[in-house]
Amino acid sequence: MSTSAFAGEIILNSDQTDPAPKQAMEELIAGFEEVHPDISVKWNNFDHEGYKSAIRNFLTAEAPDVAAWYAGNRMAPFVNAGLFEDVSDVWEDNGLNDQLKSAAASMTIDGKKWGVPYTFYQWGIYYRKDIFAEQGITPPKTWKELLAACAKLQEAGITPFTIGSKALWPTAGWFDYMDLRVNGYEFHMDLTSGKIPYTDERVKAVFDKWAELVEPGYFVANHAAIDWQDAIPHLVQGKAAMYLMGNFAVATMKGGGLTDEQIGFLQFPEITPDLPMAEEAPTDTFHIPSGAKNKEDAKKFLAYLASPEAQTRMNKTLGQLPVNSQSETPEDPYLDAGFQMLSNAYALAQFYDRDAPAAMAKAGMEGFQEFMVKPDKADAILERLEKVRARVYK
Repeated sequence: MSTSAFAGEIILNSDQTDPAPKQAMEELIAGFEEVHPDISVKWNNFDHEGYKSAIRNFLTAEAPDVAAWYAGNRMAPFVNAGLFEDVSDVWEDNGLNDQLKSAAASMTIDGKKWGVPYTFYQWGIYYRKDIFAEQGITPPKTWKELLAACAKLQEAGITPFTIGSKALWPTAGWFDYMDLRVNGYEFHMDLTSGKIPYTDERVKAVFDKWAELVEPGYFVANHAAIDWQDAIPHLVQGKAAMYLMGNFAVATMKGGGLTDEQIGFLQFPEITPDLPMAEEAPTDTFHIPSGAKNKEDAKKFLAYLASPEAQTRMNKTLGQLPVNSQSETPEDPYLDAGFQMLSNAYALAQFYDRDAPAAMAKAGMEGFQEFMVKPDKADAILERLEKVRARVYK
């Protein structure tokens, strides 16, 4: 059967069943069909969990022309299995190496690009501007300044950081940022892809630094018993001054009664001097399966998806950030701060439970939570994680 039989239609599989993502996709498809009236898009929309198992099947059996997925180490297995198409030409032909520069590292394997990113959101430290002002604290830019701010807050009877680690994943944000700032992006990617032992001295160095916050009691007590939402009242009531979290938490902070005048955002401070600043920004992407029947039109779709205009429109609906640095910044002080930070980032990590395989992520996050409760157990925790690594990455 000739490929021309498929000309004029692309089949797109994704998992955008929540209201905002569903609307954003509908708008994206309508916009694309308007620019390309000779191409129609057939959209198959799956629920999140169903999609994870479905993608493994349809990439090998009945590949669509375009499929939604994620950047970084989540993308690697499909690239290594030869199931995703090299789309470096889409990047070249559309000026994406410049416009999508901050996400380039997380889309590159073997010097080639394997998809197009369209949305992400920032992580960072949200803090009480009014409390900082009362205590005469300037937002810290270095680790030394952060430790000094923590000591000052604790002296005033305010816990420096709130966190809820019952669901484990908030601890991963801490581990990721500590490793990105102590050892850098390349090391962090090598660690989460199983190439570095957890007993390596450089991993121990991350826990030694982290202990400088854990041991003096700079985190709220009993955090292992509360979820991330339950950690927010500490911030609202002024019992704690800072929260390392994703931007989605702002809505809950405002729901608790905090205003834009009270909430500030700061980049996670530098630890190792002159190390390029990578950030934590989970990134959603689209790919062309290698078994796609209409790759020519699929590439047109990716090019449209990558454009500043399409990304501005989609992210306005999503309430997230466009990856294209030429897109319009959302009218929101936190998204605006995040957009500036991420557009200038050296590289983007995806989050520990996306960058590491599921079994490693579960054991890792259990270990991080245990460390935050019992920092003296660091060596035993790392030895345990090393056994898991040896088993998981066979």
